Amino acid sequence: MVKIAPSILSADFGRLAEQVSEAEEAGADWIHVDVMDGSFVPNITIGPAVTEAVRSATDLPIDVHLMIKNPDQHLSAFADAGADYLTVHQETCVHLHRTIDSIRGLGVKPGITLNPATPLKAIEDILSYVDLALVMSVNPGFGGQSFISSSTEKIKNLKNMIEQKGLKDLELEVDGGINLDTAAPAVSAGSTVLVAGSAIFGHPEGISEAIRHLRKAVTGEPV
Repeated sequence: MVKIAPSILSADFGRLAEQVSEAEEAGADWIHVDVMDGSFVPNITIGPAVTEAVRSATDLPIDVHLMIKNPDQHLSAFADAGADYLTVHQETCVHLHRTIDSIRGLGVKPGITLNPATPLKAIEDILSYVDLALVMSVNPGFGGQSFISSSTEKIKNLKNMIEQKGLKDLELEVDGGINLDTAAPAVSAGSTVLVAGSAIFGHPEGISEAIRHLRKAVTGEPV
């Protein structure tokens, strides 16, 4: 079954613990935490303290996406805060294998991602060392953006790359513009994890209905 990972970037931070708990009760599989530094991406979001607050509110795996420069300086802080997955950008890591090894050495599952304009070739050699590969289907920095249509082909190509390497346990995550219209194409292309922010936390019928509708959209059921 496809995993759904609500992104707290779109949550009400005044009720963060409540909303995370509601997402878990509604059947979310992971909780996605977007970390931005105002340098690698234009926005500034959250750090280890909020990650720790999320950890205290849920037993679900916490999937931390580091959209920051010099991620090596902060890996241990996010590991200590309770991250289960730590995903770094290829563009920010000078010694990528070393960074991935450091994450695993902290007892956390490493992930790798790249910006929409970065070719998949840039991460091909690291796929065998990670537990998660993330396709950014928007340019990172802000929530609520529209899915970049060419991302579907990129997901397909990454799925083929993963299969050719025999990496059957590697999660293929997609983040950006996931909603009722884009979820099914992303899954058909090969995604195993869908990150959704505004489509879940901004749904007019609430978090539970949003997750239910998203699952139905993935399976092709009428919403």
